[in-house]
Amino acid sequence: MQAPSNTGFAILQSVAMRRRFFVDQVRNGHAEIAGDEARHLTRVLRVEVGQRYEISDNHSVYLAEIETARKEHVIFKTLEKLPVVEPPVRMILCAAIVKFDHFEWMIEKATELGVAAIIPMVSVRTERGLDKAAPKRLERWRRIGLEASQQSRRAHLPEIVEPTPWKDVLATAGTYRYALDENGSQPLPAMFPVERRADDSVALLIGPEGGWTDEERSEFTTAGWAPVSLGPSILRAETAALAALAVVSAAWLPSGVATLKH
Repeated sequence: MQAPSNTGFAILQSVAMRRRFFVDQVRNGHAEIAGDEARHLTRVLRVEVGQRYEISDNHSVYLAEIETARKEHVIFKTLEKLPVVEPPVRMILCAAIVKFDHFEWMIEKATELGVAAIIPMVSVRTERGLDKAAPKRLERWRRIGLEASQQSRRAHLPEIVEPTPWKDVLATAGTYRYALDENGSQPLPAMFPVERRADDSVALLIGPEGGWTDEERSEFTTAGWAPVSLGPSILRAETAALAALAVVSAAWLPSGVATLKH
């Protein structure tokens, strides 16, 4: 793969300190944020008219200037469209639901690591009660994804879907699909293809803290998921998820910098 140009590095460096916010849409060169998010901007961040930030409508990124800053209403005027820094590979995290404080930490950090989609699921050894309570947490999980996306300057929000049945999770599409398992005979990096492409997608299957049952192992293997290991240590579910995402992202990253897309 071709090494990134010096221009790419300059773009990354020049915008490193500028904050980014997500908006619902950009229309006629303007975008607005209202309600709680606007109150956060005006009361906590103390944004003012004339200040410049970056905004994303989940499609494109713009340099924008604040035109109006009231308590519950902030209006941006776009100045120019900016290049988008794309993750090196599309990563899908299929994760068994664990205790909510741990699961929410996983969502936050997975978002920072560039995950494209998070698919919560219930496995045999998922703690009782979490399956029924999980759908009520979806809005909160998406809010965590939004805040982590703004903090990490993502161009696109992660897709966080409703808790998904096991059989549907097994059918999740991906160019490469790996199931994290302490019984996996091959380390995750050993299973990576020699030639890795930016349009690849990698799906990761993460079990609960109690681990997979033998039946689940048989089912994901039959469905075409490759069982892999992250080493001899037994990791918490959220630790395994983040370690795997970091390893995948680094393996697909060309020459140590993300791809710039105009």
